[in-house]
Amino acid sequence: MQDLSNITLAEALQLYREKVSILKKGYVQESYRVDALMRAPIAARVLRDIGSPDIATYRDSRLAQTNPRTGKFISPATVRLEMSLLSSLFDVARIEWGACGPNPVNDVRKPAPPPGRDRRLLPREERRILRYCHNHPTSELYSIVILALESAMRQGEILKLEWQHINLRRGVAHLPETKNGSKRDIPLSPNAREALIRLGVKTQGRVFGYTANGLKSAWRLMIMRLGIEDLHFHDLRHEATSRLFELGTLDMMEVAAITGHKSLSMLRRYTHLRAVKLVKKLEGHKNRGHLAVLGHLVPYPAIAKQTPQGVVVRVLDFEGLQATASTPEQAIISAQGALLRRLMVSIRDKLPVPAPDQYLDSVDEDDIIMFDPLSTPGTPALSGTADAPHTFLQ
Repeated sequence: MQDLSNITLAEALQLYREKVSILKKGYVQESYRVDALMRAPIAARVLRDIGSPDIATYRDSRLAQTNPRTGKFISPATVRLEMSLLSSLFDVARIEWGACGPNPVNDVRKPAPPPGRDRRLLPREERRILRYCHNHPTSELYSIVILALESAMRQGEILKLEWQHINLRRGVAHLPETKNGSKRDIPLSPNAREALIRLGVKTQGRVFGYTANGLKSAWRLMIMRLGIEDLHFHDLRHEATSRLFELGTLDMMEVAAITGHKSLSMLRRYTHLRAVKLVKKLEGHKNRGHLAVLGHLVPYPAIAKQTPQGVVVRVLDFEGLQATASTPEQAIISAQGALLRRLMVSIRDKLPVPAPDQYLDSVDEDDIIMFDPLSTPGTPALSGTADAPHTFLQ
């Protein structure tokens, strides 16, 4: 083996990439980190001359830099990953190459890890995303999003799906290779199976033609066009995992078998249960029917407008649900009755009832008023309109 006694950090990083990183599943991502480290001033130093103060200086200078693409400071998570890579390199260089002494990274504090993301997908966001994907020129995008929400698979696992590993009759998708190196079988819900069937079932070959970069671009463009903030594709895995828990029928080990989490502490971090689900569990089985009905009789967003035909009150979350009358008061009472009837018929016929604030219309937030189906005659049915409901009319 060549003499590595005077190898620089840049040379060591390149050697590490060729001999160590190339063997890892996350080679591409780690290669980006190697490139970032090689651009740093410390990369010109001889490896064995680098001490813990040099690593600390790199850490602090890196945290002070900004990402040229986003304009934001480099995140502590990014610096932690780069320091972990450096630590691994120094261990390999000391043990296998004899190129340096003790690992200087071991004596340096890493930036505090960021808190786990608790971003949940809102019902209205889900409806808008699914409608966008359903109308997208590439039909695969809709199926990918459905699979992510129904199966909790990672993006890479979805894109690597192959038809020969999917048994639609049994409702199972087999993943021969996953991020953590173990095989996994994914139970497919009816919605997940339908998402696959709509693509046209084949006997073999890849299910999706998207590449990782292609899906990333499509997702970013969609989120930008829909005006949805701070939602990553990986958040769909968080959402799916939380929904598995909220079913109330699976224990943690069963959820872990579906999601592929080996660490239960990591699984807990990925799971953020909605408080409303916990409230229902606290209430137990008492008056379940009563609570189920009351759970649907909640205020809904509406808009009231003056038209040549009279005052129109439209409830946004229900297609075609509106009432027209000559005065605001009469329009409100009429629309209130129509909303109550729609809710009761939906409950009776076991039809889905949308949660409030899922409407897709483009409406000025200042025009929205909360419409209560349970307000009694003579009292305002719209929140904030006790004195003058007509102030909301245009």
